[in-house]
Amino acid sequence: MDGSSTRQGVSFKDRSGHLAETGPVSSSLKETNSKQAVLVPNPQKGYGNVTWNEMRTRSVEDNEISLPSLISAYSTILRGLGENPERPGLLQTPSRAAKAMQYFTKGYQENIQDVLNDAIFDEGHDDMVIVKDIDMFSMCEHHLVPFIGTVHVGYLPCKKVLGLSKLVRVVEMYSRRLQVQERLTKQIATAITEALQPAGVGVIVEATHMCMVMRGVQKTNSKTVTSTMLGVFRDDPKTRDEFLKLIRRS
Repeated sequence: MDGSSTRQGVSFKDRSGHLAETGPVSSSLKETNSKQAVLVPNPQKGYGNVTWNEMRTRSVEDNEISLPSLISAYSTILRGLGENPERPGLLQTPSRAAKAMQYFTKGYQENIQDVLNDAIFDEGHDDMVIVKDIDMFSMCEHHLVPFIGTVHVGYLPCKKVLGLSKLVRVVEMYSRRLQVQERLTKQIATAITEALQPAGVGVIVEATHMCMVMRGVQKTNSKTVTSTMLGVFRDDPKTRDEFLKLIRRS
């Protein structure tokens, strides 16, 4: 959960353009002499469940096609709960719930190229960039109930910067899917790394899970914190500490 897990089958490109396939490696990126972390995802295995050429798994047209079956499924759920979907208060509930679920998972209709949309700029900037306190709403894939919280994203550019709103949209795209918080954190960090090839990336997610609040242990004040640190954010304590101090500053 803290970004320290190992991953399989990652290829790194050195400055001469040669690829080197590694075995199990830590989540930190290999650094070049210029301190630029260059990540080349294995096309079969990817890296952190993200690839630059990720396909959209759903479209607006798919939503229209699947809506009737979703509505029928919600009617079945209501009957299974002992309710009558024909009573006045529930007549439109299956339709509303089906459309809401499509919205909650609209991240399946986008990929990282859609989101970034050529918003990568050569600015010659090499100091830390942080967007913090990004509101996040996602759905637990185990119970289909929400988890909500905030995301803090930072990266150390190697001359290339990303439009600030695009960082928010990357968070939105991956959170609007069925998720677990650990994977969500890693996907955000890896997508930014693949897009910019920065010296490092740090992502921290703090969230409250309704599956722990409304059911199970029912601990209303509990929060789950996950982090992924890549490149110098992982390898250099001073860079990591600067990031952590800045996101805590009010």
